[in-house]
Amino acid sequence: MEKSKVFMFSGQGSQYYHMGRELYETNLTFQHWMSKMNQFIQKNAGINILKEIYNPAIHRSTEFEMLSYSHPAIFMVEYSLARVCMENGIEPDYVLGASLGEFVSAAITGILSLEEVLECLLIQSALIQSDCQPGSMTAIIHSPELYKEISVIHDYFELAAINYSSHFIISGNYCDELMTIEAYLKREGILFQTLPVRYGFHSANIEPIEREYKKKLNNLTFRHPQIPFISCVSAGSIDDIDSEHFWNVLRQPIEFQKTIQRLEADNQFVYIDLGPSGTLANFVKRNLTPDSESKVHTILTPFGQDVRKLQKIMESLN
Repeated sequence: MEKSKVFMFSGQGSQYYHMGRELYETNLTFQHWMSKMNQFIQKNAGINILKEIYNPAIHRSTEFEMLSYSHPAIFMVEYSLARVCMENGIEPDYVLGASLGEFVSAAITGILSLEEVLECLLIQSALIQSDCQPGSMTAIIHSPELYKEISVIHDYFELAAINYSSHFIISGNYCDELMTIEAYLKREGILFQTLPVRYGFHSANIEPIEREYKKKLNNLTFRHPQIPFISCVSAGSIDDIDSEHFWNVLRQPIEFQKTIQRLEADNQFVYIDLGPSGTLANFVKRNLTPDSESKVHTILTPFGQDVRKLQKIMESLN
């Protein structure tokens, strides 16, 4: 029996300069959607995303953290890659978004139009940059129980995500206590990584935009998804989606581990990570049990060979 396919879309922290460049230069479908969205953003926000992310003078390793560019850029790359897959006969049976990735899911499933989602993201990034204090997000390679056990962590930062049994993310305002936390982690030999974001998503750090952002969301009409919509906020499939949900996507923690565990309890799947870095593919692999027959695929990574990997996936799934 053929396994159901799950398209996965990641969020902030997965971006880097030149993501998807190989496809942009060689794949007409990818290029079409990237250009179409870039034109919309230029018209409505006056910025050129393509010129920024594919600037030859900027090295791939340069931190890509300016929200007005990184927010729409992640969306553009993921949405365009999904369209490439669909045009080549790889249709999703489910979509799964994490954080910003849920907005890609919304556009792919018809909950909102492409233009409505892009406008949402432009407003969201503008509000965050104007109204929120600098924040920080740190991934910690350890059991999430550590968050509860160490007071300096839970006193000053919120639990933003649990991705698998030894990986969680903390988020909050950028403060002196962050240095204390990092010093503790170093002393204990616990690996951690500060994510390339300037704000503390999934924490009180972004609450100053709640009122104004909800005004925008309340003006939208949310339609029923045409493809089953898996949310990492509710850790399951949802059908009645409203403005409150898309505020919770920003404010509430990401329950990625719980989401995959619930999916795997019912069935086995082909997971296709359409994010820039293959982050969610790695998280899924960490959540699969040894007897699972689910398959995990990734296309884009900072290490290249994107076209070859796309071709390989198309050959295996068609």
